[in-house]
Amino acid sequence: MRTRSLLALAGTVTALTVAAAVPAAADGAAVLTTGAAGGTAAAVGDTLTAPLAAGTSATLYSSPTGTSGVSCTSSQFTATVASNPAAPGTATESVTGHSFNASSCTSNVTGVLGVSAITVDNLPYTATVASDGTLTVSPASGSTVQTTVKLRTLLGTITCVYRASGLTGKADNSDSSISFTNQQFTKSSGSSLCFANGYFTAKYAPVTDAGAPVYVN
Repeated sequence: MRTRSLLALAGTVTALTVAAAVPAAADGAAVLTTGAAGGTAAAVGDTLTAPLAAGTSATLYSSPTGTSGVSCTSSQFTATVASNPAAPGTATESVTGHSFNASSCTSNVTGVLGVSAITVDNLPYTATVASDGTLTVSPASGSTVQTTVKLRTLLGTITCVYRASGLTGKADNSDSSISFTNQQFTKSSGSSLCFANGYFTAKYAPVTDAGAPVYVN
């Protein structure tokens, strides 16, 4: 059976995710800068945050081209800058938070009445952001990127657990965004109402550091 709501799972990443926008090669600049491409380097220890891009949803659908699953309109990630070398190069971050507001989530699976909770597990994750805008999210050694979804049904609450070995996204300097498209998760446990595979799509923007947009160089 299916569901149509959002599942920013991993989002996770619960969730997902961290860095900033796509590259604008600036010799001598750090990989991550604030205010402008080639601007002030984001300092190690700085906190980066981003909500879903305005007017978009985070979705976990049962197929790459389908619309059956979970969809949410409110989600946010938080990450801490761990390293930020000169460009071209690769910056690293620790993804410490990836949340979804269950009240903004819906599901279109037969027998499902609503979404009780979506939790991104096994945090923190490590995120790398390369000068070409490639973003990679990885769990700790021996762990997985995992999201737990609790759905209300006619027979009570069911729990669906989804896992992925990692996530790959793209940063874009045009709007200081990070996007994930059809990132595949596999059901680890759950009832037949939990689809076997979940494909996660979401766009987070703007990525900011103390309110200033973040750029990738």
